[in-house]
Amino acid sequence: MGKANFGGIVKQVCLEYTPEVNAGDYVLVHVGFALAKVDEEEAARTYQLLEEMAQLAELETPDV
Repeated sequence: MGKANFGGIVKQVCLEYTPEVNAGDYVLVHVGFALAKVDEEEAARTYQLLEEMAQLAELETPDV
């Protein structure tokens, strides 16, 4: 198990399928499982696309 940080939200993820990853690596996560290691450029590109598609709303902190 490991911790993944996505936009400031930290979740525990299973690393069973990605034994080659180390602390600081970028991974593709789906339903709590790290499925593949990705490079920093790919991670940034994916984050940018999600932002453009307005798919990051769940990361926003609600105003109280």
